[in-house]
Amino acid sequence: MNAVANPFASVGAGRDRNPWPIKEWMDFHGIRQADIAIKAGIKGHSVVSRTIHGGANNKKVLGALRDLGCPENILSLPEEMKTEQTS
Repeated sequence: MNAVANPFASVGAGRDRNPWPIKEWMDFHGIRQADIAIKAGIKGHSVVSRTIHGGANNKKVLGALRDLGCPENILSLPEEMKTEQTS
């Protein structure tokens, strides 16, 4: 992944999160922010939006995206959430 800092994001892993591949993946699979909020067990989808855009690093939202099948390489996960890649 080309690590270009997101000027609208906070610090940490979310800083490098590019929202457009995530949004494209969601559109392709017919997944809405509300669906992610339900899967994550949170009430509002503003946290989902902020996490997708890198302004937040909500682990429940990132976990829900990963569980729904979103590729980890486009999520810019925090180190503690990355799964070990086996060859």
